[in-house]
Amino acid sequence: MARKAPTRRTPPAKPRVAAAAETGVDAALLREIAKLLGESDLTEIEVQKGDLRIRAARMPAPAPAIAHGAIALPPYAAQPYAPPYAAPPPPAKPAAPAPASHADALKSPMVGTAYLRPSPDARPFIEVGSRVTAGDKLLLIEAMKTFNDIVAPKGGVVTAILVEDGQPVEYGEPLIVIE
Repeated sequence: MARKAPTRRTPPAKPRVAAAAETGVDAALLREIAKLLGESDLTEIEVQKGDLRIRAARMPAPAPAIAHGAIALPPYAAQPYAPPYAAPPPPAKPAAPAPASHADALKSPMVGTAYLRPSPDARPFIEVGSRVTAGDKLLLIEAMKTFNDIVAPKGGVVTAILVEDGQPVEYGEPLIVIE
């Protein structure tokens, strides 16, 4: 049978016997209360019998000090990782038309993430220049782990796609222009 290792306890505070003797309180009772407090995990005990009320408390062990504030990192840890070789930056994309210039653009009906294709390896639902009819699926918006179909409100030609695949979108943000 395994034995538990004894736990270290702080010694109980010595009762003030002189003060107890002056007030007519039983010093043996005080010693017994102090012993009970020391043997238990209690930090405070109160006993009342008739008009006599005794409260004994001990200070809990101080918590370890925790430094608040920023932790200084070694100089090498503060540097971002850069591989010894660097890939060339991707070519700059032509600027998309300003959303304000497309007052009739299809706007996002919810907050979420826009996806232009059904899966990462699939072809996009539409491309600039695609002809769509009312009810055609244009993209998906994922909101709360649910994929919502965004369909064309009218027929026409897609003249601009104002979001990227996987881009977060806000409610009312212009998504696609159909003319």
